[in-house]
Amino acid sequence: MGRAGLVSANTMSTPLFVAENLHAVADDDTEILKGFSLVVNAGEIHALMGPNGSGKTTLASVLLGSPDYRITSGRVLFKGDDITDWSPDVRSKAGIFLAFQYPQEIPGVSVMNFLRQALSARKGEELSVLDLRMTILRWMDRLGIDPSFASRHLNEGFSGGEKKRNEVLQLAILEPEFAVLDETDSGLDVDALKAVANGLREIATERPELGCLVITHFQRLLGYLKPDYVHILLDGKIVESGDLALAERLDSEGYEAWR
Repeated sequence: MGRAGLVSANTMSTPLFVAENLHAVADDDTEILKGFSLVVNAGEIHALMGPNGSGKTTLASVLLGSPDYRITSGRVLFKGDDITDWSPDVRSKAGIFLAFQYPQEIPGVSVMNFLRQALSARKGEELSVLDLRMTILRWMDRLGIDPSFASRHLNEGFSGGEKKRNEVLQLAILEPEFAVLDETDSGLDVDALKAVANGLREIATERPELGCLVITHFQRLLGYLKPDYVHILLDGKIVESGDLALAERLDSEGYEAWR
């Protein structure tokens, strides 16, 4: 099982994030997660790959505490605390972040104001508008985002690439400790894909303790991102774990080799 197991490579420290034998059902009681287990330590980037219907998006929702799914057994730990019953907003304030596959539009709320409100909620205090603006503009420059982007309404009229870059910008500004990126590469052309991958690497370089779970269909993002571990998800559980070579094997053989 490799890194899918529950024993940390660094046995002297508490893992950053643990999913322990998770079973979860949808509203109609259909079981989607069927014994999912994973350990992510601080500073590690894990990639999770799986075909449609394997449970990837359900997993992202469950890890963030979505009420659309119910955990029937197993638990989720964050920095040693059992957060299985924590609500999404509590998890977010604690330092857990989700980049959505399909980011929602919020008309009337600018990117700048959204980030200010979200960061104030995360920190539990009002922040200097000037200082925050300078930080946002600095990260926009690093991520190759036009400064005018800050005054646009959140995701309204954004292209697919702009929406995904905005998710990466949120990850940079909100400074979570653990991030789940749900198919951030979905629908991106090569240039946008490179920009998103470069942005993620910039954040990882700036914040080396950040732990990430990158959920994707395709190997192409991983070639740029170079994760520490790769896992294959089928029928609601991890069936094999390895390094980047596993993703390359999957790209050439397809999922049938593991069915």
